[in-house]
Amino acid sequence: MAMTNFNYVLVVLLLVINVIAFANCADIDDDLGFGASYIFGDSLVDAGNNNYLQTLSKANIPPNGIDFKASGGNPTGRYTNGRTIGDIVGEGLGQPHYATPYLAPNCTGRAILYGVNYASGGGGIMNGTGRIFVNRLSMDIQIDYFNITRKEISKLLGESKARDYIMKKSIFSITVGSNDFLNNYLLPVLSIGTRITESPDAFIDDLLSHLKAQLTRLYKLDARKFIIGNVGPIGCIPYQKTINQLKENECVELANKLALQYNARLKDMLSEMNKNLDGATFVHANVYDLVMEVITNYDKYGFVTATKACCGNGGQFAGIVPCGPTSSMCSDRDKHVFWDPYHPSEAANLIIAKQLLEGDPKYISPVNLKQLRDL
Repeated sequence: MAMTNFNYVLVVLLLVINVIAFANCADIDDDLGFGASYIFGDSLVDAGNNNYLQTLSKANIPPNGIDFKASGGNPTGRYTNGRTIGDIVGEGLGQPHYATPYLAPNCTGRAILYGVNYASGGGGIMNGTGRIFVNRLSMDIQIDYFNITRKEISKLLGESKARDYIMKKSIFSITVGSNDFLNNYLLPVLSIGTRITESPDAFIDDLLSHLKAQLTRLYKLDARKFIIGNVGPIGCIPYQKTINQLKENECVELANKLALQYNARLKDMLSEMNKNLDGATFVHANVYDLVMEVITNYDKYGFVTATKACCGNGGQFAGIVPCGPTSSMCSDRDKHVFWDPYHPSEAANLIIAKQLLEGDPKYISPVNLKQLRDL
């Protein structure tokens, strides 16, 4: 009789365990309905990969992240005071979790189905970009890592469901190119040889042929929904304005001119890829004009300055020494367009992300990100 009771209890226990397991799976699958963000690029969207590299480019020191609620204001490796554009876009698309940095120890199992962040401070389209920082993940390496993730997704979901999830539910976000100019072609002293041997046109040709190959490689790994940001007005960042000793309303002409040349050709390339790669949608984010609008009309958006870094040191615009524990820091962080010598504040990232999610076709085309999600 005792044995029968024991068996009965065992059966009930197994049923309860199965119900809980089923409920958890159902919850996870419900969550997956919001899709995933797979994020590639540089420090504008790095969520902490560089924490795990021996590199000179790191943001896992205070006061970075001081306004990042998810970490209680502790630094996470994000190069801003709060959320990156990638974080805010993911929230706006309804995704329940921030994309996990690929190199983080918790980037395993079902966590990868909610999105993975491969971006790396100092990274660029070209493998040589950012060599001044010693280590960083270039776009080629980031895609190598996605290739590993892609196989893991098949193991988790089965090949057919995995393919469906990647093609229909996943958005591939690429924010890259700035470092290819700032920390490669325009790098003081070190780049002089490159500029003598390669004209700006030839360098931009090189960049775009590499980027096209990288995007095509992601397409072959079943990526179909892409958003590609162009290069912002890099001549207007506090670092460039400070080292070139410019006035408040001036920007470095050569840097912006190169960005505009690259951007015009990028737009044409994406339009051509939309025609030639069956089933793919390449969304072009006109970050240059969007950021330039905020910089030019900063007061309209509630900012007090679009030239001075909130956290940094050196020169008129605090634009030489990166943000760290010994930096001076402004008290009105949401009133500065720039957090540090290179990167926007969370307040500026919010304005940019809102336009990408539901904005004007002059900033995001052929569809915005909410429309892209629902395709």
